[in-house]
Formats: sequence, C-alpha cells, structure tokens
Amino acid sequence: MQPINADKAPEALGPYSHGVKTGNLFFSSGQIPLTKEGEIISEDVKEQTGQVMRNVGHVLEAAGLSFDNIVKTTIFIADMNDFPHINEVYGSYFQGKLPARSCVEVSRLPKDVQVEIEVVASME
Repeated sequence: MQPINADKAPEALGPYSHGVKTGNLFFSSGQIPLTKEGEIISEDVKEQTGQVMRNVGHVLEAAGLSFDNIVKTTIFIADMNDFPHINEVYGSYFQGKLPARSCVEVSRLPKDVQVEIEVVASME
C-alpha cells in the first residue's frame, strides 16, 4: 500500500491520505470544495462541484493518473435537488469512457459543503 498526497490539493482534514495505491488500483479519499488554502470556494453548488473535480484531478495527477483512469466514483450530496447541476459539471470532466457511479444524498458533509466525491481508478 502506497499513500499519495497531492501538493496542489488542500491538506487532509484529519489523519488520512489523499489516496492510496494498492495493487493495480488507486482509491481516493473524498474531496470537498476547498481551495489549496483550505477555504470553501463558494456557496454555489456548480462552483463547489468544479472545485471538487479540480481537487480530484490534483490527487489523480499526484498518483500519475488522470480522469481516464477512473473506473468508479461515489458522489455524496447534501440535497438531491442539486443533482442536475452537479451532474452537469461532473460530466464535463469525462470524455468517451464513463466510469461507474453512485450518488447518495447525505444529511451532512464536512464543513457543511454541498458535495463530496471519491474515486477508484485503475493503474493500468
């Protein structure tokens, strides 16, 4: 198991790595809409989703991967009514091959943000 931490992503909020490589797989921790400086980017769910996806990209890059390597995503959202807006931004990050995905409404997310996304990627 090899922990991965991305210099371009905000620091982890607790005792965990941004992601972990094991075998042929990479598992990311959930990314929330924090800037590198640790500030919530905005209250707008589309802007939050864009920041989350940029953070996911930074973590993938630190692992030597890209969005093309993602095989599964899990999206946690505070309000299912925001799903169309989140889906629009999320979808703009994928070309061609689309990963499997789950989306779950939760009662609360860290720092009371509106969206959190974690990914599983193939090292192949």
